Amino acid sequence: MVRSDKRAKAAVAPADVGTSRELWRAFLAEKGLNASKTRDAVVELFLGTKAHVDLQTLYEVARKKHAGVGFATVYRTMKLLEEAGLAHARRFGEAKGTLYEVAVGRAHHDHLICERCGRIVEFVDADVEGLQDKIAHRHGFTLSRHRHELYGVCAECRGGRRRPTA
Repeated sequence: MVRSDKRAKAAVAPADVGTSRELWRAFLAEKGLNASKTRDAVVELFLGTKAHVDLQTLYEVARKKHAGVGFATVYRTMKLLEEAGLAHARRFGEAKGTLYEVAVGRAHHDHLICERCGRIVEFVDADVEGLQDKIAHRHGFTLSRHRHELYGVCAECRGGRRRPTA
């Protein structure tokens, strides 16, 4: 299932997709892996996504475009994309599955997650980033990375205008 707020999606620019393809090819060469049509189909599809996507959805869409794609290929390809630094795996809250998002060409962002419908809103806030840095400094930390997820109920669910999808 793709869970994302269409208004808040961070687009992947075509130049970024090209850069990602180059990084992918370099990663395959470094690992001594050969390119394959089915794996490349999954990579192309994933790099073109602008949402958080799960393996089943990616498989279903890839299968429509390339009949030879199997679920195992999608699974292994996503693991390789993650290892290559081209995909980020995310598990939000108590979600049963992992969602993936494109890692290259996107600025750091945090997430708001609706606990009723699963909606994901990406956001960036300079005040939040600054406060995290202050807190880390106060405790003697130098931050290398962080993941910030806020859970609650979106306006649509609170108003009864959106049905839960979970």
